[in-house]
Amino acid sequence: MTALFCKSILYCYILLGPFLGSKPEYDSFHPLHVSTADVSFNNQDGHLEVIFTIFTDDFESALEKQFHSKSDLSKPDMHAAMDVMVKNYLTDHFQLKADNTLLPLSYVGFEINREAVNVYIESGKIASPKKIEAYDSILHNLFNDQLNIVHMTVSGTRKSAKLDYPATRITQVF
Repeated sequence: MTALFCKSILYCYILLGPFLGSKPEYDSFHPLHVSTADVSFNNQDGHLEVIFTIFTDDFESALEKQFHSKSDLSKPDMHAAMDVMVKNYLTDHFQLKADNTLLPLSYVGFEINREAVNVYIESGKIASPKKIEAYDSILHNLFNDQLNIVHMTVSGTRKSAKLDYPATRITQVF
């Protein structure tokens, strides 16, 4: 009986939530504060390609906190302004080194994928790296329980690690 009641409440919240006029508190919306960075070396074009996956509501809050400006990643008319904010945020919170050389990273763009946002960046052309170091402090400006998972793939070899707040650096040798 209790399960049926809780399920009914959940469905009511899902159906009526958008009409309530305010967002739920982020801590109660989803208590897991996690992002992923998937760093892959593209053997064909010689670039390191990075795909971030971040909960949209958390990312918007982090952007608002850092830039003191309203953010809405899902509004098409705000996409250009959001591109600037997202690019600047990543510049401040993510870096890559390949074989001890800091890489300039180019922002490619972002897209909404259900309740998450995927953000794409890439390096310029480099030789296949033997060692990759990542600095990742994404959402550290928002949560002190943030977990950032970093996957790195070179020539088919994938290595993964987690960075529990306040940790920000991971190095993998290939």
